[in-house]
Amino acid sequence: MNKKIAVIKGDGIGPEIVDEAEKVLNKVGEKFGHTFEYTDVLMGGCAIDATGVPLPQETIDICLASDSVLLGAVGGPKWDTLPGNLRPEAGLLGIRGAMKLFANIRPAKLIPALAGACPLKEEITKNGLDLVIVRELIGGAYFGARDTHVDENGVKHASDSMAYADYEIERICRVAFDMARKRGKKVHSVDKANVLDSSRLWREVAHKVAEEYPDVEFQDILVDNTAMQLVHNPAQFDVMVTENLFGDILSDEASMITGSLGMIPSASLGEGTLGLYEPIHGSAPDIAGQNKANPLATILSVAMMLRYSFDMGEEADAIEKAVDEVLAEGYRTGDIMSEGMKCVSCSEMGDLVAQKI
Repeated sequence: MNKKIAVIKGDGIGPEIVDEAEKVLNKVGEKFGHTFEYTDVLMGGCAIDATGVPLPQETIDICLASDSVLLGAVGGPKWDTLPGNLRPEAGLLGIRGAMKLFANIRPAKLIPALAGACPLKEEITKNGLDLVIVRELIGGAYFGARDTHVDENGVKHASDSMAYADYEIERICRVAFDMARKRGKKVHSVDKANVLDSSRLWREVAHKVAEEYPDVEFQDILVDNTAMQLVHNPAQFDVMVTENLFGDILSDEASMITGSLGMIPSASLGEGTLGLYEPIHGSAPDIAGQNKANPLATILSVAMMLRYSFDMGEEADAIEKAVDEVLAEGYRTGDIMSEGMKCVSCSEMGDLVAQKI
């Protein structure tokens, strides 16, 4: 099978971690008889430097014409002083909108070999940690109306609108319930319905969708309580569904209790099979170009690509099994290094995983 993949290496450590993910994909292709064709495109700070904008139209066109998109990371202090619409992160929001990717899937699983890196006490983690956050991706405060102005008294004001339509809430809830049916059959819907009108609509629609899934246990939970429960008893969660801003924050919290941001992949999906796959960590400019980055989140992201966009479940399992085996043998990059383990570089970690396929 031949698949076309648009590749956005991006900024900072992006090129290094994407190279390792491609290395693993190529090994999968050899093992299972597939061909992966890569087309490099620009987005983020590198795109600003080359074209003056964070998301060139050519990048959008190539991504839409591909079978899937692989992204490294964007951003860095070099571009922090630019206006909001010209910052690297604007490219990320733009490509999500252009591809109509409304569902961000972020798994958080504590791998046994990394249990020691978890900041929580063993008495908390002994019950396990294996959850998925389903985050609405193209609505809410990140895409709502915004305004900054100075009033007649010289006081500066800024506002951001957290707006949602009922159909946007319904479709993301269906993604969560369908996923729960294939997992632990439990959904927590996260909102702030005691304060926000948008959350009250969210809760109303979530309840209507839940009625169509009588086999799935359903519970509302306020976002502040969710943040507390994630560190108090993460084992209670299976699938969590929430709006854009809340999901952004909670998924970072969930990732840290697994031991490292460098271990968490993500998938951004729309109505069809075209998806955007990326690690959830940033561009880490402080270690860029030093072959120190952890490529495992990016490698696990391509496993998600194989599973969700290409319907290659066996191939995805092979990557995830390879990662588990390498970690079980004690190999670590610097961010997850602990006493008695074997420290390896970014490229060495990619080699080790590829060899296990």
